[in-house]
Amino acid sequence: MVGPGSQSVEFNPVNQQNLPRQIADQIRAAITDGTLSADDRLPTEEELARRFNVSRPTIREALKRLAAQNLIRSRRGPTGGTFINRPDILELGEGLGSAIRLLVGLDSLSLDEIIQCRHELEQLCAGLAARMRSDDDIAALERALARQKECLSQPEQFCAADVAFHRALVNATGNRLLGLVMYAVIEGLQPVSNMVVFRYPERDLIIRQHEALLDAIRAGNEATARQLIASQVDTLSQQLERARSESRSRR
Repeated sequence: MVGPGSQSVEFNPVNQQNLPRQIADQIRAAITDGTLSADDRLPTEEELARRFNVSRPTIREALKRLAAQNLIRSRRGPTGGTFINRPDILELGEGLGSAIRLLVGLDSLSLDEIIQCRHELEQLCAGLAARMRSDDDIAALERALARQKECLSQPEQFCAADVAFHRALVNATGNRLLGLVMYAVIEGLQPVSNMVVFRYPERDLIIRQHEALLDAIRAGNEATARQLIASQVDTLSQQLERARSESRSRR
């Protein structure tokens, strides 16, 4: 028995170079173009092996690749099988953030580009949050801010609370696509943000900025919220430039 989308899936022949990857890529493409939907059941290993004209171990290796990407899940029993996963936006955002950190580490993306991106997008987030926020969103921002105040002397915990505050800000927009993009941008900048917090312990300034931003969001003041978040990203940019200058002067 197969899922509702699987009978109509047409798979192409594969050559002998890296068969598992080719098979995984074709199944992933069927998910991407909507031929396979969340919770659809894939054909059995035996049926997939027949369709691709490969061995079952090759199919198992292809499925392992898809499972590693969290695209499929397996379930045992009479109603079991291999099913298409429903994407988790937070998990995808963290994956994108990891990719951005790697690109920055390899100098494929500059920090200036990420800061510019955050400067523009977080203003959009702050304005939308002021317009769209719910009581639950305000409560999440308040919890993150309270946690920051408790961690003024603990840099690592302070950084984690800072991430939580900005994630809560993004969630308050109600826009999941914007949330996915911003999770990646925030995570991509996190190593730099951590370095700044450790090197320049101006955490009371960040607290004051967040307090003012939260007040603006509570009041539904979009323009003020945008101005305040822009000012905070500018502060981060200035601190980063200070760090760069100090590093150059020590050479």
